Amino acid sequence: MEHLRLGQRAETLVAAWLEARGFRILERNARMGRLEIDIIAQQGRTLVFCEVRARTHARFMNPEDSVTSAKIDRLQRAARLWLESHSESRGCVVRFDVASVVFDTTAGRVTYFDNAF
Repeated sequence: MEHLRLGQRAETLVAAWLEARGFRILERNARMGRLEIDIIAQQGRTLVFCEVRARTHARFMNPEDSVTSAKIDRLQRAARLWLESHSESRGCVVRFDVASVVFDTTAGRVTYFDNAF
């Protein structure tokens, strides 16, 4: 359960981070069958599918390093399914980002990677 709370906290922090930069959050934890997208955000014609990774510290591994090729494949498949079911997104520029959150301070630290893959 602690892992889930940490993830939810990180997603809330990243959503606020994106909103502060002019993005509109379209969905959080969007599910397409067994696949999930942490955050879907839009700014103008740019549509962002964001994978959020969190850790309590980065001593052994940075959170972004846990995004494997299998995870990238699942996220891209989920994004394709989401786009197919949202015709209003036609013509948008699609981007895949990764947000890395380390909670080694009370507020947490966000490191954000545009066009991560």
